[in-house]
Amino acid sequence: MAGRGDPPEGNPEGLPGGEDEYRSVVFDESFVRAARLQEFSAEERMGEHAQAVRSRPGREGRSGSRQALMLVLLILLAFGTAVYLGVRNPYQPPLDQRAEPLSTTMVPLAPQDAVPGGTPASLFAHSPAAEYRTGAAGINLPLAARTTDFSESQVVTALGIAKEYLVASSLDPEVLSGQTVRPPRLLLDPDQLEQFDRSVESPQDDGRHAVSGWLVRFDPRTVVLADPNIRVQGTLRFAEVNTDLLDVTADHTFTYAVRPATSGPGPAPRASLFTVHRELHFRFDREDLRMHRAELLTSTVQAGPQSCDADPAGALRPLLAGQRAADPSRQAVTDPYATGRPTTSALCGTLAPGAQPSL
Repeated sequence: MAGRGDPPEGNPEGLPGGEDEYRSVVFDESFVRAARLQEFSAEERMGEHAQAVRSRPGREGRSGSRQALMLVLLILLAFGTAVYLGVRNPYQPPLDQRAEPLSTTMVPLAPQDAVPGGTPASLFAHSPAAEYRTGAAGINLPLAARTTDFSESQVVTALGIAKEYLVASSLDPEVLSGQTVRPPRLLLDPDQLEQFDRSVESPQDDGRHAVSGWLVRFDPRTVVLADPNIRVQGTLRFAEVNTDLLDVTADHTFTYAVRPATSGPGPAPRASLFTVHRELHFRFDREDLRMHRAELLTSTVQAGPQSCDADPAGALRPLLAGQRAADPSRQAVTDPYATGRPTTSALCGTLAPGAQPSL
């Protein structure tokens, strides 16, 4: 028998109201939590202008706040790590170091007899420079190798700069004749330029401001080259000073054929040989290598034949063919062709007879 509220025949098939219609809808706990709308209670709906439902805060808002917080934490962690690594970084750039001033030693070598004269070819052939190479070919680079803190390429760069300086300061015809000082000046550390310029403008034999400590120069009013083919022989050595400094030592002998500076008709005067032994001590920091320049720390020069009373600060003053020293030196005999560190204890030395051509 049908209930009071039911049709006599029950619910018609296909019409709403049966239990089977909602059997597939399950209002579990997760469904309820995910609902975005919530019905107000009966008491809440009795208020004026009260709404039937209210919005619930979604999970997306809480999730977005959590992601933003995590992003901030990650940024702070990355910043702290960068600061820590910056403090602990063992490859910090070296502190800026000013170049030391150049220290120079000039030793004229006085001959015991008259200076031999002749043609340049004959003089070279009968001198210790007979087997020397000509010009820059006589400045050979040693086999380069890496040091503890400098790569092989950095060592090669230092040796190359030292050779360039030797060529510019000892072989350039315009430098030798006093027409310019620009080629060697361009290769110097800027910290040394003031000292270099003062040496050129006001040379003094004070151990600091002799232009002959920086370069080889003759007085063109009295001496000129008789042969442009200058004979050269020597060595270059390198050594690491510390993690930021590399040293190069150049020890070379340069032999020049010179003659008096004369003008007008007539036969050319006889030539003579003039020998200069230069030991230069270069220093390179990493900035010098990058900028292709050098610091010149010490320069020791022995040169002859010269008189002991000659002032070589501004220019070298060779005794020419047939001339003698006004006051021969009584100091130890010195051979500018000898290898090894030059003797620097005397203000003037005696030029070894074997250093002169044997005509």
